[in-house]
Order: sequence, then structure tokens, then C-alpha cells
Amino acid sequence: MSSPAPLAVSLGDPAGVGPELIAEAWARREAERLPPFFVVEGKGLLSAAAESRGLKVPLAPISDPAQAATEFSDALPVLGSVDFGWYPGNPTHDGAQLAVASLAWASRLALSGEAGGLVTAPVAKARLAEVGFTLPGQTEFVADMCKVEHHDAVMMLAGPSLCTVPLTIHEALADVPRLLTSDLIVRRARIVAHALECDFAIKDPRLAVCGLNPHAGEQGRFGQEEARIIAPAIELLRDEGLDVTGPHPADTLFAPRERETYDVALCMYHDQALIPIKALDFDQGVNLTLGLPIVRTSPDHGTAFAIAGKNEANPGAMIAAIRMAGECAARRAQA
Repeated sequence: MSSPAPLAVSLGDPAGVGPELIAEAWARREAERLPPFFVVEGKGLLSAAAESRGLKVPLAPISDPAQAATEFSDALPVLGSVDFGWYPGNPTHDGAQLAVASLAWASRLALSGEAGGLVTAPVAKARLAEVGFTLPGQTEFVADMCKVEHHDAVMMLAGPSLCTVPLTIHEALADVPRLLTSDLIVRRARIVAHALECDFAIKDPRLAVCGLNPHAGEQGRFGQEEARIIAPAIELLRDEGLDVTGPHPADTLFAPRERETYDVALCMYHDQALIPIKALDFDQGVNLTLGLPIVRTSPDHGTAFAIAGKNEANPGAMIAAIRMAGECAARRAQA
């Protein structure tokens, strides 16, 4: 399955592992059966990053995303003339500005339909803040570009073994009980179910909802959130015809036998969702943003400054993110 238009890949922080993993993905394009993609900005540093891994990656400057389809088989297409020196492991102010510029342009191309979808390489949030980036991360930036409310841009982590959704994300754990509401659970569950049907062709998707407390509260002995907030949301979703179960104790929901009973686990907070996916599928985990008018994926890892330029970073998650973006975009085009 191929993307209806080449995918746009944003550069990420040029001092991180993103550029070298993008180059590695192109080098493995045939073996991994990847759809055509192009990179926005950074031609020179991509070349240097490829050389650091011993890769022969010819680069093809393009002026129109449509050119990527014909160039892709022979060279890595790069759109734009802005470049930057390659300083692996040493993030800079200028590098952060380039990351934002690449992200913004790639997002616009996906929104206009000139790109079939958007794949974002990792950025360093602290560095972005230094250049005036005030949002929590790339997810919120892309949501703003799409004019989608942040609470309707739902993060899903997907790997070969498991898919999870954190219902609250970058929040202090002490704030989670206050932020959890039945409306939040219902609203995001609807978005997840719709995305699984449209982007993953899963008919009647099965959603498992975690509890918040140990043993899912154990009938109120360890907390009341399950009875007051989570169970009513599940009942409402069931009344709408969705296949939703729970609240499930989080300490058993991710066991191999249990994972066979659902398509995605809806989790109450960040680590409840990310620990199992990273434990099981760290090198193939993909971060998707559901609820957007465009397809957006990202490898589920960070910039990894400590190993950038050392030929140690595993390209599996980047490859999986590109492949998944192409598959989802193709399904949308066929709908």
C-alpha cells in the first residue's frame, strides 16, 4: 500500500539522531517497502549524517513535493535551500530554529494535500522553548496548524505488540485525578474508535479502558475514580454501540493473553501508557496523532543527543513511522 502523495518528513533537531535515521530509512527503502517521502530542509547535514553511518545516500534537491515520487527510487529528495552545519550531540539555537521551520513547512504541505502525510523527527522541547516555541510539543503545534483543539488531538502509541492512548499526557501525576472526567474519556474514546476504523481498517475496534488506582480501585477500597468517572464513561460509550471494556487493573491488562482481547488500551496517564509500549516495542514504536485532518506520525523516541553521530541509533521506529504514515494515508485516500 503506497501513499497517494509523497510523505513530508520534518528534520527534527539537527543535532539529534533524526537526520541519520531519515537517511537510514531511505537507504532501506526497498527492503522495508517504504512509500516515497521527502525531507524538508537540511540537505548538507543529511549528507553528513548519512556518511557518519557509512551510507551512500545521494540527495536530490526538489522544488515541488510532486517531484519526490520520481526522484525517490534513486535519491533522497530534499525540499528547500536552508541548511545548517551538522553538530551531532550539540544542540544550538540556530538548529532549533531550523527544526521549527522544517516542521511548519512540512505541516503546511500535508494540510494542502501536496504531501500525503507528515512524519516528524524528534525535537528537544527545551531547545525549542529557547527560540520562542511555547507549546508542550510538536503534537500541539500540528494541532494548531490544523485548527484542531488540543484536547481533540489524541496521542496513540502503536507497535507490533500493543497500542495505547494516554488520556492525560504531560501533566504532573498529582494533577491527573483532577483532570480526569467522564467527558474527557468519552470524547477521546470516540476519536480513537473512528481513527482505528478509518486509518487502520479495523471494523468494530475493541477499546480496553484502564483504571486509575491499584486493582482498578477494588470496589472503592483504593479510590473512587473508577466508580465516579471511568465506569460511567464506559457505559455511555457502550450505549453508543462501541466495544469498550473496563475499568481494567493496569497491572494485568498488558499481559500477553490480555493483549489479544483488545485493539487499543486507553490509559489514564502518561506513564501508564508509555511504559508498556516502550518495554515491548521500543525500537518499533510509533507516535500517531489522531483526530487531525492529516496523517501525522513520529518515531516514539527522543533526540538521543548522547548517541547522535555514533552509528548506534536504531532506525526501526523511524522506518515504522514512515511506513505507518503511508498506510494510513492510503486508506484515507481510498475511503
